[in-house]
Amino acid sequence: MFFFLFGLCCLAFGGVGALLVSSRRWSGILGAGGALVGCPIALIPVLEVLFRGEKLAFHHGWSVPYGSFFLKIDPLSAFFLLPILLLTAIAAIYAVGYLEKEEKQGSHWLFFNLLACSMAFVVVARNGILFLVAWEAMAIFSFFLVSFEDEKEEVRKASWIYLVATHLGTAFLLVFFLLLGQAAGSLDFDQIAAMSAHKTLPSLLAGTLFLLAIVGFGTKAGFMPLHVWLPEAHPAAPSHVSAVMSGVMIKTGIYGLLRMIPLLGKPEIWWAWLLIGIGLSSGILGVLFALAQHDLKRLLAYHSVENIGIITLGLGLGFLGVAVGSVPLTVLGFAGGLFHVLNHALFKGLLFFGAGSVLHATGTREMDRLGGLMKAMPWTGATFLIASVAICGLPPLNGFASEFILYVGAFKGVGSFGVLQSLPALAVLLGLALIGGLAMACFTKAFGVVFLGEARTEAAENVHEAGAFMKIAMVALSISCFLAAFLAIPIVKSLIPAIAEISSLPVETVAAQLPLATDPLLGLLLVTGILTLLFCGLWLLRKNLLSGRSVELAATWGCGYQRGSSRMQYSSSSFARPLTELFSPLLRTHDEITPVEGLFPKGARLKTHTPDLFQEIIYRPAFKAILWAIARLRWIQGGNLQLYILYIAATLLVLLIWKL
Repeated sequence: MFFFLFGLCCLAFGGVGALLVSSRRWSGILGAGGALVGCPIALIPVLEVLFRGEKLAFHHGWSVPYGSFFLKIDPLSAFFLLPILLLTAIAAIYAVGYLEKEEKQGSHWLFFNLLACSMAFVVVARNGILFLVAWEAMAIFSFFLVSFEDEKEEVRKASWIYLVATHLGTAFLLVFFLLLGQAAGSLDFDQIAAMSAHKTLPSLLAGTLFLLAIVGFGTKAGFMPLHVWLPEAHPAAPSHVSAVMSGVMIKTGIYGLLRMIPLLGKPEIWWAWLLIGIGLSSGILGVLFALAQHDLKRLLAYHSVENIGIITLGLGLGFLGVAVGSVPLTVLGFAGGLFHVLNHALFKGLLFFGAGSVLHATGTREMDRLGGLMKAMPWTGATFLIASVAICGLPPLNGFASEFILYVGAFKGVGSFGVLQSLPALAVLLGLALIGGLAMACFTKAFGVVFLGEARTEAAENVHEAGAFMKIAMVALSISCFLAAFLAIPIVKSLIPAIAEISSLPVETVAAQLPLATDPLLGLLLVTGILTLLFCGLWLLRKNLLSGRSVELAATWGCGYQRGSSRMQYSSSSFARPLTELFSPLLRTHDEITPVEGLFPKGARLKTHTPDLFQEIIYRPAFKAILWAIARLRWIQGGNLQLYILYIAATLLVLLIWKL
């Protein structure tokens, strides 16, 4: 535990040092250096726990009521710490190049490094009060990072939306811990677990706590319809911050559910059905809203909702297996969901790095103002393509490996129960297939419109490749997407102690079930790996054969067209239009069309706008009503100090009477 705490201290001191120095160069060196030194040091005990199955703990007295400074790294914590520390270190490398000309680097590095520390504390805290303190610190530090470019109105709006949303979630968690602590007599997680092992919570209380956890943790994770802050905050934040928030910060919500639900006793079957329903709605609606976007980073934000949905489907299958006593469904559901936590951190971080490089080079996130960037930005284009293949769940990359395990688990669920009990697993199968197909359509649009074809504007013509630090970070994550796929078997085996802890199954039982998915996965990875190597070999052979010859480019016969133009290309709206029309009852896309008319048309135009359905029908009316109610109470704020003191005294008197 010493190395873990020492590593976090290096992170924190690096951020503080970056704030104190006046030199922009030294600020970057201290901030990034703190991350690059602290994260590997903190990883030492994490890897020890992950691969040896041991547990490390640190307990110290704390004068806060019901609080204790109780930290523990167990296999579940270690698995979540792995992407947190890895992605933070790689994002720090990227940030050196991304922020090269920024003046406010000191404050950025302070909050960036402290965000990493707070996320680490969230997953190792073993006391409810300490957990909430770390959770709140994580929200505050990320708020300041989202509002980094606070001179822009849209950034200020996005940061406040995020702050309100995260505090609403924290309010539900506060009630959750109050009720759980009252029932258990303690807020130390180990004592709560010991209590739940000997005493079953009343069904009504357990169900209430489960729903509070769903809202509290689901707001951070981005469950539909609690997701509305994601498509606002991710485009507003610096791209490497978006990568960390989307890749690992929102996973703390998943961690919270996995940590807290087992403390409530054996899950009831409707809990699993609700998780599967949330996973399906988040996954399908997330990818549909992504498909309709024109802003590249907003598109990626909705894909975070989609992938959180996929992870939640794994959680739902796992808890369904626990509820009905199906060991294969339990093991494969949790294994696929947890493995996708790691994989999503890798390819989503890479996608946001690619989007950041595009924004850095062109000054715009609007896909319809881009095009043809592959010629000038081959490194960015190639790494973005790798991440696009991974997020679509295609072999031989890591997204395929984790989704394959979920498919196998769902198949086992369909074949193991009666018709009624098999419906949730069947819904998972159909949902995963639909999500995968729509994701391929979405990233075909994103990659094609941004990187292929001709430049649509002057901003896309005069571009430059990303700097060395940014390229190093993108290449590192690209390699990790391949490694996570071809090392899938040992990675999944390292999850055995964590799955055993979540499901209360013996380690041997968990290990015996994993080959149901890992054996066929190994064969598929070998085949796709050989095909990939063969393709690379043929490409190198072709390049070698052409090295001594002159290669010329010439236009093919184009039915009378001598030269293409950017106006002849698909736009993001026109490419997605068939699918947005198909799902128009859900998306409610607004079209602005100037059709082609006459024999010699002078112009045609198509513009689409897809508002967030939940923001339009739920949140905006609700906040309007709240503002109206607040305005009616404005008379209370009279500006008289004596009156305010009277309010305080009256409140204290009421609380005293209630207590007595």
